[in-house]
Amino acid sequence: MASYSIQKRDKADGTSKYRCLIRVKKKGKILYTEQRTFTKKLTAETWGKERIVEIEKNGFEDQVSTIPTLGKIIDQVLNDPNIDSAIGRSKRFCLKLLRDCEIAKHLINQIKPQHIIEHCQQRKTSGTGPSTIAIDISVIRWLLKIAKSNFGHDVSQSAIIDAYEALYAQNLIAKSARRSRRPTTIELEKLKVGLQQRSDQRTAHIPYVDLLEFSILSCMRIGEVCRIRWDDVDDEQKAVVVRDRKDPRKKAGNHMLVPLLGGAWELIQKQPRNDDRIFPFNERSVSAGFQRVRTELGIEDLRYHDLRREGASRLFEKGYTFDEVAQVTGHRNINTLWQVYTELFPKRLHDKDV
Repeated sequence: MASYSIQKRDKADGTSKYRCLIRVKKKGKILYTEQRTFTKKLTAETWGKERIVEIEKNGFEDQVSTIPTLGKIIDQVLNDPNIDSAIGRSKRFCLKLLRDCEIAKHLINQIKPQHIIEHCQQRKTSGTGPSTIAIDISVIRWLLKIAKSNFGHDVSQSAIIDAYEALYAQNLIAKSARRSRRPTTIELEKLKVGLQQRSDQRTAHIPYVDLLEFSILSCMRIGEVCRIRWDDVDDEQKAVVVRDRKDPRKKAGNHMLVPLLGGAWELIQKQPRNDDRIFPFNERSVSAGFQRVRTELGIEDLRYHDLRREGASRLFEKGYTFDEVAQVTGHRNINTLWQVYTELFPKRLHDKDV
């Protein structure tokens, strides 16, 4: 039996949208779905009634065999070179994790808010934190967008949108807590000793100490450090081109000329020129070595990425302005740097009040 329903959605600007959802069911099983969104309720109802008449007169295409599961969409995404090449390591890891979850078994047009909530509850039971679960939901929503735009499936993100309020209210998802962790002077000295010992013990020599110091002085992510090339070095300006720098809006082609300050220039000059890259090492190997030494030393809650914050903090302490620091760190949004500054240096406000 074919039927339609109208759902009203209020937008932030005060206007409303009306979604007309057509469904054909047989013995409780959904055989066909179709939907359109209108600005007026009457128009949505008129379209719904007309489509019902057309379907009852001319029939419909059986969608059961053509609608994929969420897991199938994940497979298609990972096997599509155009999409896969634009996926970062974190998103790829999340996609593979989702592939093994129960929610991957659902047809994409039959995912309901309760399925989203059940997935989050299962993840929470396994010990996963709300900010990490929030990444799952973001990736699922992205998958539904890709299913529609790239693979032509008529699917909506409404299940996720409808689940958000409950997810936040039940603390199943949350925004990531902003970090302000900086390594102490003693921790850095211990790390240098431990990393140097690790370098000396390894056949494949990785200059961990140079990498540590360069990461702080340049404020670069470790992936950026391991990508820079000798032909990207600008000797005249004592700078280097950082290619495809991370940006929420654009990554590919986001190249930046970054000045090398406070000894960073000298560090790259001492590196051997036996490769196209200045630091020709796998970023995962560098991070893994750092984490192993950090753990052995008993240093808690310190991540390699915190070195980037340490570098930005040092520049602020030296008196560099926000736009000058942003030129080094690559931040497009000065508000992000402002948050770092106000969290790490609140005492300066008190000093001005004396």
